[in-house]
Amino acid sequence: MSKFLHFLKQNPSPYDKSHTLTRLWHEKKTSLWYHIFLKECGKHNIILPPLYITPENVILENNVLIWQNARIEGVKTYEGVKYDPIIIFRNNVSVQQNLHLTCATKIEIGKNTAIAANVSITDINHPYDDIQKPIEKQPITTMSVCIGEDCKIYNNTVILPGVTIGKHCIIGANSVVKGNFPDYSVIVGAPAKIVKRFSFEKQAWLKTTSDGSFIEI
Repeated sequence: MSKFLHFLKQNPSPYDKSHTLTRLWHEKKTSLWYHIFLKECGKHNIILPPLYITPENVILENNVLIWQNARIEGVKTYEGVKYDPIIIFRNNVSVQQNLHLTCATKIEIGKNTAIAANVSITDINHPYDDIQKPIEKQPITTMSVCIGEDCKIYNNTVILPGVTIGKHCIIGANSVVKGNFPDYSVIVGAPAKIVKRFSFEKQAWLKTTSDGSFIEI
């Protein structure tokens, strides 16, 4: 058995070889094809086939991985109003399948942040003040979004306009995130609230109230 396991380690399966070749192909395609159209593109980035992308609004630093079926859209005009969107993926950001990202001002994702499947991020809000017009026909409002470095955002999270997330934060699955959150927070729920923060005094993750204050035990 040990010889067989050693053989497998030394001889990757055809699937593993195919997977490696696929990644290399998409890295090369990103560097040669998307590089022409992206606003900026660093090294060793991989974009797998997207659902929709406006590359002229997108900056990739280095080692960014974006899996299949992403919608990464810069909205340049809406109901006659022009916008100048910018979407930034910092170094080593990884994004799993089915990202839905729409931007009219600015969305920035910090370095080393990992985004799981089916996450939505937008800096656009659709007002419904005028009841004589369909909501989709009313002018949008916008507030930029900033996601800090070293974060982990789990499946099906929705990040709304105006959100600022500090560094090294965890966003639980199915959360709906609105507001500002400090560094080293665990954020969960709909609407999302802080449930833990890292205490440098105690050198531990401690439970908090929803506003992030440590609970005395």
